[in-house]
Amino acid sequence: MKNLGNMMKQAQEMQAKMAEMQERLADLEISGQSGGGLVTVTLNGKGEVRSVKVDKTLVDPEDVEVMEDLLVAAFNDAKAKVESTVQEETQKLMGGLKLPPGMKLPF
Repeated sequence: MKNLGNMMKQAQEMQAKMAEMQERLADLEISGQSGGGLVTVTLNGKGEVRSVKVDKTLVDPEDVEVMEDLLVAAFNDAKAKVESTVQEETQKLMGGLKLPPGMKLPF
């Protein structure tokens, strides 16, 4: 029974650390770019869009498709960086604990 008590305590500590990490990630801002910096999309650590910046040289009503493509590319760049950061922070938190394939944190 002593082992069960220790496991419960560790689970509670992990839960508290996970909540802390999620708060830090919500405040984190990560930017992705495309078009050599002509488009920048900034996300928070939860993947929510915080800002979008478009260089005025891209604003051409006759060629909206280029801007649309660059926005998508910048968002995908930022999203990949967020996912990488979340993975790194989760690995630090878990202390090298290996998760089963397909299992992702935070839940």
